[in-house]
Amino acid sequence: MAFTLPALPYAFNALEPHIDARTMEIHHGKHHNAYVTNLNNAVAGKPEEHLSIEEICQHISKYPAAVRNNGGGHYNHSLFWTIMGPQAGGAPAGALADAINAAFGTLDEFKTKFNAAATGRFGSGWAWLVKTADGKLAVTSTPNQDNPLMDVAEVKGAPLLGLDVWEHAYYLHYQNRRPDYCAAFWNVVNWNEVAKRFAAR
Repeated sequence: MAFTLPALPYAFNALEPHIDARTMEIHHGKHHNAYVTNLNNAVAGKPEEHLSIEEICQHISKYPAAVRNNGGGHYNHSLFWTIMGPQAGGAPAGALADAINAAFGTLDEFKTKFNAAATGRFGSGWAWLVKTADGKLAVTSTPNQDNPLMDVAEVKGAPLLGLDVWEHAYYLHYQNRRPDYCAAFWNVVNWNEVAKRFAAR
């Protein structure tokens, strides 16, 4: 198989009470796993079978909807698991904190803008913090399983932080209260991982 489901880097219940264990179990083991399976089926025997998921996303307009939807789902969730963690939350430090303050004024102002992108995304999608080609930070959102790496994205950049606002990501615990889910997310953000992504791009 060209692509595999990455192991969750912590226990299913590690993000409680903010994200419940049952949601994590279904989200990782069922939803993400289905994206991987469907992506492998879509690229089997084709040249893109040998590309990285980043390369596929960057040229997504060349591929059919099955690759776009499932490739995006695989990339997005693979990032999502890593930018959360137990004993997380708090605030960023160093160069990332400086960049956030330069772009948005304060961390709280950034969170407000990010939450607005997440709650304002109609239907299913994602909210993102990205580093654009000019090295600046921007907040954006994408529909469905699109992401800012894709050549079809309205705002392009390297994803540093992403929040899944598909209902499967929060409905068991939060039902229709997406704003509550978005607010709780900040308690589990792994700022060290976000900072590593910022420094590497």
